[in-house]
This record gives sequence, C-alpha cells and structure tokens, in this order.
Amino acid sequence: MRSKKFLKAEQAALAWDVPGLVAGVDEAGRGPLAGPVVAAAVILDDRAPIKGLADSKALTALKRERLYDEIRAKALCCSIALASVEEIDKLNILQATMLAMQRSVEGLRLKPTKVLVDGNRLPSLKVLAEAIVSGDALVPAISAASILAKVTRDRMLEELHAQHPDYGFDRHKGYGTAQHLKALETLGPLAVHRRSFAPVARAWAARNGEHL
Repeated sequence: MRSKKFLKAEQAALAWDVPGLVAGVDEAGRGPLAGPVVAAAVILDDRAPIKGLADSKALTALKRERLYDEIRAKALCCSIALASVEEIDKLNILQATMLAMQRSVEGLRLKPTKVLVDGNRLPSLKVLAEAIVSGDALVPAISAASILAKVTRDRMLEELHAQHPDYGFDRHKGYGTAQHLKALETLGPLAVHRRSFAPVARAWAARNGEHL
C-alpha cells in the first residue's frame, strides 16, 4: 500500500484514453511567501469553445480577467479550492498544493472520467488522472484552470493589500521580491505569511529576538 499522499507522474501516466468528461487542473501560489495556494478544476464544453486560452503566466492581467469571466460563463463546470497558510505550514507546500488540487476536483458538480493535471505530480484522486508537464500551455482545460486559479489568488492578494498597504501585496502578490523582503525585515511578518518558508522564519525569529 502506498503511504504517500501524492503519486509520481510516471507511476500514474495513462497509456489509454477513456470516453467522457475530462477535467483540467492547475494551481497558483506555490512559490510566494504569503497567502494560500489556490487550485482550480475545469471541464470545458466542446460546443462552446473559448479563444485565447493559454498558460496564465503568459497572459496580461487584463486578458486573464476577461478569460476568467468567459470560462465561468461557458465551461460545463468549474471548481476553485485552496489550502490555507496554516495547512501549508503544517503539511509543506507540495502536500498542501496536492490537497488544494484534490479539493478542486472533488468540488466539481459533474464527475469527470479523467483528470489532467499540470506538472509532474498527481494528487490523490478517485478518478483516472494523468500529469502533464507544461500542461497549462498544451491542454485547453488546464489552461482554463490555471487562469481561474491565478485570477482568484491575485484578487485575494489585492484584498490583502487593502488591509496591509505597506507590504506591497498588490505588486509582488506575495512573492519574495526585494520590496517584500524589506517589508518583512522592517515591519515583521503577518499571520498570512508562511512561517515554514525560510525568509519568513528568519523575519519571525528576528522579531522575537531569536537566532536560526
């Protein structure tokens, strides 16, 4: 019996195809020092094609916002889920990402017969699944999921900026930029910062007079 909560892609890659609904899954926010990791699952409607789908990182913010609305309007169904900062610190970022992906698939109103996941790892799912490296640029359903996840997380960080404007969350979206690291050093970490990430751990220790 496998004890790991996720599978390596080579252990689960499918050599066959199955008829039925196919869901694409992707995440946003594995690398940042703050905020949750967000995952999305999307089942597209072949009868309602969406032009311009691509890896969310290759699109402008305006284009992502427009596609977000179109995906929500035209997809057969979609689901957005997250793993919290607390879960990231407890489980580690990889396991938390897998958990968010699992939740996004489980949240789909329609049950897919196959799930295509961006990357080289698979969450634990009760359905056939395949990991596809660079899938967000190759598979439209994964591209759509990447856009939903990215836009959702960016909106969360915009809200966080409104609460804590001195940290610059509207610009760096939680990533470890020079501006963000400086804010951590001068202002200290917030509850939304991931304490298991080294720069945050150092800032937290310095704030409490500890040494790492």
